Formats: sequence, structure tokens, C-alpha cells
Amino acid sequence: MGTNTWLTDMDGVLVREESMIPGAARLLELWRERGQRFLVLTNNSIYTPRDLSARLARSGLEVKESELWTSALATAEFLREQGAGHRAYVIGEAGLTTAMHEAGFVLTDTDCDYVVLGETRTYSFEAITKAIRLIGAGARFISTNPDTTGPSPEGPLPATGSVAALISAATHRQPYVVGKPNPMMFRSALNQIGAHSETTAMLGDRMDTDIIAGMEAGLATLLVLSGVTNREQVEQYPFRPSAVMESVQDLVNLLELPGPDRSVDG
Repeated sequence: MGTNTWLTDMDGVLVREESMIPGAARLLELWRERGQRFLVLTNNSIYTPRDLSARLARSGLEVKESELWTSALATAEFLREQGAGHRAYVIGEAGLTTAMHEAGFVLTDTDCDYVVLGETRTYSFEAITKAIRLIGAGARFISTNPDTTGPSPEGPLPATGSVAALISAATHRQPYVVGKPNPMMFRSALNQIGAHSETTAMLGDRMDTDIIAGMEAGLATLLVLSGVTNREQVEQYPFRPSAVMESVQDLVNLLELPGPDRSVDG
């Protein structure tokens, strides 16, 4: 496989909580040494690329803002390209509101073209009620990602997908979800770096988001077992990744082999 561009998930692939997964720093170094373009992807819409870059630096990974692509950025880019209005009611944090502003949207709670739902730790009954009423009045319903729960030290937290389900129950309208597993997020990432699916591989830790979306976007897919999915669970899916590895360290070892042996197929 002539891979010269990489998309990689962040949590479970490069970092686990606040700790770098062994091999991650060397992998990024190898890509840079070889002039291979890459983007680090995340469904988390809370943080701006600057925030995420700082978080990764604390873990020992140097990733530029321009090397990060979030579901918030993908959502804002998708809506900009739609050209069906520029007024949006946004429920979310700085990662989403900043992306929407930079894409040219006016954030308002009246006469909206879109209701855009993202991740936040401060969902309010008032904001959800406003969203329901705006959708009922004709605003298009958009969500950054489908995740129903998120992690916290105390246990799972309701996430974007759970709140979207509440709004859908009240409006009888399903959101269009831009983030993984929608291949749209990968296509927009490729557009950002001028890459093509035929020469791009997706590196992820989830069969139900990273691998299926990568496959449907026409990418080679590499599953690492350092995150959510284990080897036994792979067998439960009707599709397969191009390769399965224990962690990014295995990929580093493979990429450092002499030329013809460097392949992630099989």
C-alpha cells in the first residue's frame, strides 16, 4: 500500500487519559522525517486545537494546531459548504463556538438556520428547551458527534448523543451527525491537507467509529488494541480493518523496517 498520508485518532491511540502511549512520539517523528502529512482526529468538540495541542504537549507529544481536526471543525466546515444560512444556535463549548465563528456564522438564539449541538459539561434545561423550540420553528438540527456517554473520574457522563436523543424525542427530528462514524469527517480532514483516500490510512482504536468510517471513506484502516476494542471484539463485526496491531509501537517497528517490508496490509 502506497500510504503517504495518515489520519489518527487521539485517545486510545496516541494518549490514554493524560499519558502518552509508548511509541506515539516516535511515530509522529517518523511521519515528519518522511514528509508524510497527517492529522490527529477527535470527536471531542469541547476544546479548540490550541487547547488540544497544549494537552498533548503535557503528555509529551508535540502536535501543532494545524495538525488537529475535531468534530467541531468538521461540523463548521460542513455547514459553511452547505451555504444554507449563516445563523446558528449553538450548544457547546469554546471548541465549537470558535469553529462556528471562524466559519462565518452568527451565533444567535432567534431566527436560526441551524441548531448545532456539541459536547459540554453544562447542559441546561433552558438551552435544551430553546433548541427544541427553534427546531420546531424550522431550524435544521445538527450534532457534532453521536457519543452517548463520556468519561469522568466519578463515572460516565451523558454526552452529545444522549442530549440529541432527548431533543429528537421532543421534536421528532433526528440530527445530522458530522463526526465519526460519518465518513464526512474523514473527507473534510483529507480536504484540509489536500490528500486522497487512495494513499491514506486511518489509525484508530474503535471498530464502530474509526474503522467503519475509514473503510467507508475509502481509506486503509489500522486498528490498535491500546484503547476501546480488544481482539475478541473484532470478530463480532462483519467488516475487518486492513491490519490489527497491539499499539502504535508495533506500527513504528514496521515503518522502521527496510523499504519493501514496510506495509500495513494484512
